[in-house]
Amino acid sequence: MTPDTAPRRRSVTGDVLIVMGRELRPVVSDPFSLVVGLVQPVFFLVLFGPLVATDAAPEPSPWAWFVPGILVMISLFGTASTGSNLQYELHSGSHERLLVTPLTRSSLFVGRALKEFVPLVAQAVVVVLAAVPFGFRPHVGGAVLGLLLLGVLGVGIGSLSYALAIAVREQDWVFWTVHQTVLFPLMILSGMLLPLDDGPRWMRVLAQFNPLTHVVEAERDLFAGHIATQDTALGLLAATATALLGLFLGIRALRAGTS
Repeated sequence: MTPDTAPRRRSVTGDVLIVMGRELRPVVSDPFSLVVGLVQPVFFLVLFGPLVATDAAPEPSPWAWFVPGILVMISLFGTASTGSNLQYELHSGSHERLLVTPLTRSSLFVGRALKEFVPLVAQAVVVVLAAVPFGFRPHVGGAVLGLLLLGVLGVGIGSLSYALAIAVREQDWVFWTVHQTVLFPLMILSGMLLPLDDGPRWMRVLAQFNPLTHVVEAERDLFAGHIATQDTALGLLAATATALLGLFLGIRALRAGTS
Protein backbone atom coordinates (compact mmCIF):
# COMPACT_ATOMS: atom_id res chain seq x y z
CA MET A 1 0.00 0.00 0.00
CA THR A 2 1.52 3.32 -1.04
CA PRO A 3 1.52 6.37 1.21
CA ASP A 4 -1.05 8.02 -1.07
CA THR A 5 -3.54 5.18 -0.64
CA ALA A 6 -2.91 4.43 3.05
CA PRO A 7 -5.89 5.23 5.28
CA ARG A 8 -5.52 8.51 7.11
CA ARG A 9 -5.46 8.30 10.88
CA ARG A 10 -8.52 10.02 12.29
CA SER A 11 -8.25 12.78 14.84
CA VAL A 12 -10.39 12.16 17.90
CA THR A 13 -10.57 15.90 18.53
CA GLY A 14 -11.73 16.50 14.97
CA ASP A 15 -14.37 13.80 15.27
CA VAL A 16 -15.61 15.28 18.55
CA LEU A 17 -15.93 18.72 16.94
CA ILE A 18 -17.83 17.24 13.99
CA VAL A 19 -20.33 15.53 16.29
CA MET A 20 -20.61 18.59 18.50
CA GLY A 21 -21.31 20.76 15.47
CA ARG A 22 -23.97 18.33 14.29
CA GLU A 23 -25.68 18.43 17.68
CA LEU A 24 -25.53 22.22 17.91
CA ARG A 25 -26.96 22.78 14.45
CA PRO A 26 -30.63 22.40 15.52
CA VAL A 27 -30.04 24.78 18.43
CA VAL A 28 -28.52 27.43 16.16
CA SER A 29 -31.25 27.05 13.54
CA ASP A 30 -34.01 27.17 16.16
CA PRO A 31 -32.84 29.29 19.13
CA PHE A 32 -36.44 29.43 20.35
CA SER A 33 -35.78 26.05 21.97
CA LEU A 34 -33.42 27.82 24.37
CA VAL A 35 -36.19 30.26 25.27
CA VAL A 36 -38.56 27.39 26.08
CA GLY A 37 -35.97 25.93 28.41
CA LEU A 38 -35.85 29.23 30.30
CA VAL A 39 -39.55 29.35 31.14
CA GLN A 40 -39.33 27.32 34.34
CA PRO A 41 -36.24 29.00 35.85
CA VAL A 42 -37.58 32.47 35.00
CA PHE A 43 -40.86 31.64 36.76
CA PHE A 44 -38.89 30.54 39.82
CA LEU A 45 -36.82 33.71 39.62
CA VAL A 46 -39.79 36.06 39.35
CA LEU A 47 -42.37 34.29 41.53
CA PHE A 48 -40.30 32.36 44.07
CA GLY A 49 -37.29 34.65 44.41
CA PRO A 50 -39.13 37.52 46.14
CA LEU A 51 -40.44 35.04 48.72
CA VAL A 52 -36.91 34.22 49.84
CA ALA A 53 -36.74 36.68 52.71
CA THR A 54 -33.43 38.18 53.72
CA ASP A 55 -33.53 36.47 57.11
CA ALA A 56 -34.07 33.09 55.43
CA ALA A 57 -30.97 33.36 53.27
CA PRO A 58 -27.47 33.23 54.73
CA GLU A 59 -26.20 36.07 52.51
CA PRO A 60 -26.83 39.81 53.02
CA SER A 61 -28.73 39.82 49.73
CA PRO A 62 -31.24 37.01 49.17
CA TRP A 63 -30.57 37.21 45.42
CA ALA A 64 -26.87 36.48 45.94
CA TRP A 65 -27.99 33.26 47.62
CA PHE A 66 -30.94 32.39 45.38
CA VAL A 67 -29.75 33.07 41.80
CA PRO A 68 -26.78 30.63 41.83
CA GLY A 69 -29.17 27.90 42.95
CA ILE A 70 -31.44 28.69 40.00
CA LEU A 71 -28.46 28.36 37.67
CA VAL A 72 -27.74 24.88 38.99
CA MET A 73 -31.42 24.08 38.51
CA ILE A 74 -31.04 25.01 34.82
CA SER A 75 -28.13 22.60 34.57
CA LEU A 76 -30.09 19.84 36.28
CA PHE A 77 -33.39 20.14 34.44
CA GLY A 78 -31.93 21.28 31.13
CA THR A 79 -29.52 18.38 30.67
CA ALA A 80 -31.07 15.51 32.63
CA SER A 81 -33.73 14.92 29.97
CA THR A 82 -31.45 15.12 26.93
CA GLY A 83 -31.20 11.34 26.83
CA SER A 84 -34.74 11.28 25.46
CA ASN A 85 -33.42 12.87 22.24
CA LEU A 86 -30.91 10.06 21.91
CA GLN A 87 -33.66 7.51 22.49
CA TYR A 88 -35.59 9.03 19.60
CA GLU A 89 -32.53 8.67 17.36
CA LEU A 90 -32.08 5.09 18.52
CA HIS A 91 -35.68 4.29 17.58
CA SER A 92 -35.63 6.16 14.28
CA GLY A 93 -32.36 4.61 13.13
CA SER A 94 -30.45 7.87 12.72
CA HIS A 95 -28.02 6.87 15.46
CA GLU A 96 -27.26 3.59 13.70
CA ARG A 97 -26.44 5.53 10.55
CA LEU A 98 -23.86 7.48 12.52
CA LEU A 99 -22.30 4.25 13.73
CA VAL A 100 -21.36 3.22 10.19
CA THR A 101 -19.44 6.45 9.61
CA PRO A 102 -15.66 6.57 10.14
CA LEU A 103 -16.21 8.59 13.34
CA THR A 104 -14.81 6.93 16.45
CA ARG A 105 -17.29 5.53 18.97
CA SER A 106 -15.97 7.65 21.81
CA SER A 107 -16.25 10.85 19.76
CA LEU A 108 -19.92 10.12 19.04
CA PHE A 109 -20.61 10.26 22.76
CA VAL A 110 -18.14 12.92 23.86
CA GLY A 111 -19.19 15.34 21.11
CA ARG A 112 -22.83 14.89 22.02
CA ALA A 113 -22.08 15.43 25.71
CA LEU A 114 -19.94 18.53 25.16
CA LYS A 115 -22.74 20.06 23.13
CA GLU A 116 -24.64 20.54 26.41
CA PHE A 117 -22.05 23.12 27.49
CA VAL A 118 -22.97 25.81 24.96
CA PRO A 119 -26.77 26.16 25.34
CA LEU A 120 -26.50 25.73 29.11
CA VAL A 121 -24.07 28.61 29.52
CA ALA A 122 -26.12 30.75 27.13
CA GLN A 123 -29.26 30.18 29.20
CA ALA A 124 -27.39 30.89 32.42
CA VAL A 125 -26.16 34.23 31.06
CA VAL A 126 -29.74 35.23 30.25
CA VAL A 127 -30.90 34.34 33.77
CA VAL A 128 -28.05 36.31 35.36
CA LEU A 129 -28.89 39.37 33.27
CA ALA A 130 -32.59 38.98 34.10
CA ALA A 131 -31.76 38.90 37.82
CA VAL A 132 -29.77 42.15 37.77
CA PRO A 133 -32.88 44.42 37.85
CA PHE A 134 -34.01 42.54 40.97
CA GLY A 135 -30.83 43.54 42.80
CA PHE A 136 -28.46 40.72 41.92
CA ARG A 137 -24.89 42.03 41.69
CA PRO A 138 -22.49 39.24 40.73
CA HIS A 139 -18.71 39.48 40.84
CA VAL A 140 -17.69 39.50 37.17
CA GLY A 141 -14.63 37.26 37.42
CA GLY A 142 -16.32 34.86 39.79
CA ALA A 143 -19.40 34.77 37.56
CA VAL A 144 -17.30 33.70 34.57
CA LEU A 145 -15.76 30.88 36.60
CA GLY A 146 -19.20 29.97 37.90
CA LEU A 147 -20.57 29.66 34.37
CA LEU A 148 -17.65 27.43 33.39
CA LEU A 149 -18.26 25.25 36.44
CA LEU A 150 -21.94 25.09 35.51
CA GLY A 151 -21.00 23.91 32.02
CA VAL A 152 -18.83 21.12 33.42
CA LEU A 153 -21.72 19.95 35.60
CA GLY A 154 -24.06 20.07 32.59
CA VAL A 155 -21.70 17.87 30.59
CA GLY A 156 -21.70 15.36 33.43
CA ILE A 157 -25.46 15.28 33.93
CA GLY A 158 -26.06 15.14 30.19
CA SER A 159 -23.60 12.26 29.86
CA LEU A 160 -25.38 10.31 32.59
CA SER A 161 -28.68 10.97 30.84
CA TYR A 162 -27.28 9.69 27.53
CA ALA A 163 -25.81 6.64 29.28
CA LEU A 164 -29.20 5.83 30.79
CA ALA A 165 -30.89 6.25 27.39
CA ILE A 166 -28.46 3.77 25.80
CA ALA A 167 -28.89 1.29 28.66
CA VAL A 168 -32.72 1.27 28.41
CA ARG A 169 -33.04 2.08 24.71
CA GLU A 170 -36.11 -0.11 24.16
CA GLN A 171 -37.95 1.06 27.28
CA ASP A 172 -38.81 4.74 27.28
CA TRP A 173 -40.82 4.42 30.47
CA VAL A 174 -37.78 3.20 32.41
CA PHE A 175 -35.83 6.30 31.36
CA TRP A 176 -38.55 8.67 32.55
CA THR A 177 -39.18 6.68 35.74
CA VAL A 178 -35.52 6.92 36.73
CA HIS A 179 -35.44 10.55 35.60
CA GLN A 180 -38.33 11.62 37.82
CA THR A 181 -37.30 9.41 40.74
CA VAL A 182 -33.78 10.83 40.93
CA LEU A 183 -34.29 14.43 39.82
CA PHE A 184 -36.42 15.90 42.58
CA PRO A 185 -34.60 14.36 45.57
CA LEU A 186 -31.35 15.71 44.12
CA MET A 187 -32.91 19.15 43.74
CA ILE A 188 -34.42 19.31 47.23
CA LEU A 189 -31.37 17.85 48.97
CA SER A 190 -29.02 20.33 47.30
CA GLY A 191 -30.43 23.41 49.02
CA MET A 192 -30.72 25.25 45.73
CA LEU A 193 -34.13 26.72 46.54
CA LEU A 194 -34.30 26.70 50.34
CA PRO A 195 -31.51 26.46 52.93
CA LEU A 196 -31.16 23.12 54.69
CA ASP A 197 -29.43 24.54 57.77
CA ASP A 198 -32.61 24.32 59.85
CA GLY A 199 -33.81 21.09 58.27
CA PRO A 200 -33.83 17.65 59.90
CA ARG A 201 -30.43 16.16 60.61
CA TRP A 202 -31.03 13.25 58.21
CA MET A 203 -31.62 15.68 55.36
CA ARG A 204 -28.42 17.57 56.14
CA VAL A 205 -26.47 14.31 56.24
CA LEU A 206 -27.88 13.15 52.90
CA ALA A 207 -27.17 16.56 51.39
CA GLN A 208 -23.45 16.12 52.05
CA PHE A 209 -23.46 13.07 49.76
CA ASN A 210 -25.26 14.98 47.01
CA PRO A 211 -22.75 16.39 44.50
CA LEU A 212 -25.19 19.16 43.60
CA THR A 213 -24.96 20.49 47.15
CA HIS A 214 -21.27 21.23 46.73
CA VAL A 215 -21.76 22.73 43.26
CA VAL A 216 -24.51 25.02 44.57
CA GLU A 217 -22.30 26.23 47.42
CA ALA A 218 -19.40 26.74 45.01
CA GLU A 219 -21.60 28.78 42.66
CA ARG A 220 -22.69 31.01 45.53
CA ASP A 221 -19.09 31.62 46.55
CA LEU A 222 -17.94 32.29 42.99
CA PHE A 223 -20.73 34.73 42.12
CA ALA A 224 -19.98 36.56 45.38
CA GLY A 225 -16.32 36.85 44.43
CA HIS A 226 -15.05 34.28 46.96
CA ILE A 227 -12.94 32.20 44.61
CA ALA A 228 -10.30 30.40 46.69
CA THR A 229 -12.57 28.70 49.24
CA GLN A 230 -13.14 25.16 50.42
CA ASP A 231 -16.68 25.17 49.00
CA THR A 232 -15.34 26.20 45.60
CA ALA A 233 -12.80 23.39 45.63
CA LEU A 234 -15.42 20.83 46.65
CA GLY A 235 -17.79 22.10 43.97
CA LEU A 236 -15.12 21.83 41.29
CA LEU A 237 -14.30 18.31 42.47
CA ALA A 238 -17.98 17.30 42.46
CA ALA A 239 -18.66 18.72 38.99
CA THR A 240 -15.50 17.21 37.50
CA ALA A 241 -16.18 13.82 39.06
CA THR A 242 -19.75 13.89 37.71
CA ALA A 243 -18.48 14.72 34.22
CA LEU A 244 -15.80 12.02 34.24
CA LEU A 245 -18.20 9.41 35.60
CA GLY A 246 -20.86 10.31 33.04
CA LEU A 247 -18.42 10.19 30.12
CA PHE A 248 -16.97 6.87 31.31
CA LEU A 249 -20.36 5.20 31.74
CA GLY A 250 -21.69 6.64 28.49
CA ILE A 251 -18.74 5.56 26.33
CA ARG A 252 -18.80 2.14 27.96
CA ALA A 253 -22.54 1.76 27.35
CA LEU A 254 -22.18 2.88 23.72
CA ARG A 255 -19.39 0.42 23.03
CA ALA A 256 -21.24 -2.40 24.76
CA GLY A 257 -24.40 -1.64 22.82
CA THR A 258 -22.63 -1.67 19.45
CA SER A 259 -20.23 -4.56 19.96
